[in-house]
Amino acid sequence: MTRYFIEFSYDGSNYHGIQKQLNSLTIQEILETNISKYTGLAVTLTLAGRTDAGVHAKQMFAHFDIDLDFDQNNFCRSLNMMIPMDICIECLYLVTKESHARFDALSRTYKYYIVSKKDPFNYSFLYTLKAKLDIDKMNKCCLKLIKHKNFKCFSKSNTDVKTYDCNVKIAEWEVIKNGYSFKITANRFLRNMVRSIVGTMIEVGTYKINDDDFQKILDSQDRSKAGYSVPASGLFLTEINYKNIFKKSWRK
Repeated sequence: MTRYFIEFSYDGSNYHGIQKQLNSLTIQEILETNISKYTGLAVTLTLAGRTDAGVHAKQMFAHFDIDLDFDQNNFCRSLNMMIPMDICIECLYLVTKESHARFDALSRTYKYYIVSKKDPFNYSFLYTLKAKLDIDKMNKCCLKLIKHKNFKCFSKSNTDVKTYDCNVKIAEWEVIKNGYSFKITANRFLRNMVRSIVGTMIEVGTYKINDDDFQKILDSQDRSKAGYSVPASGLFLTEINYKNIFKKSWRK
């Protein structure tokens, strides 16, 4: 068996998340169906991670094993003609049999976009919020995220995980045209973690709570203490980082 990674991107607006589910249209289902058609063998993808319904990815990875010498040169071009326009295969990589799309990922980066003015052309990729935000106070709380380890307070309830510990390496807010962006990089993320962090930080930025309150929320390990979860539309998985695992590549 030979193992391959695929790098792909997608607009998650029309899908019930990335991971395959019964009675729901997902990105994994579409990719597995069409890769199986292309190769002529049943293919199962192992995803680098999960994104919820409506969340987008500028960079996502998955791996699959296959006992077949298929046409790698035309893989990306052919698959992109087969799959919907809101999903794109960016690259096919040959890797060792031990390489793993999920466990070999060193870090993942998300970005969340907020605008203060209604945008009829990009509304499905943004969160419209008219309130002015104090990002200096919000960035002060970002330093607390980097120093903290247990993020249970920002995790979706009844999540089946062994640990709520995450190593946040980067967390920062920036002013962008007509709004704000939030960037966060960590070794792993819990379900709904980024969206609930953003919602809680909006409460900081609108002076509903202060940075001491934010620290108390972190220490509480209680989701009910944190702020609301912002809409999925503004959230993008932008980067997954690996180190020296790609042996050969075929780009679109």
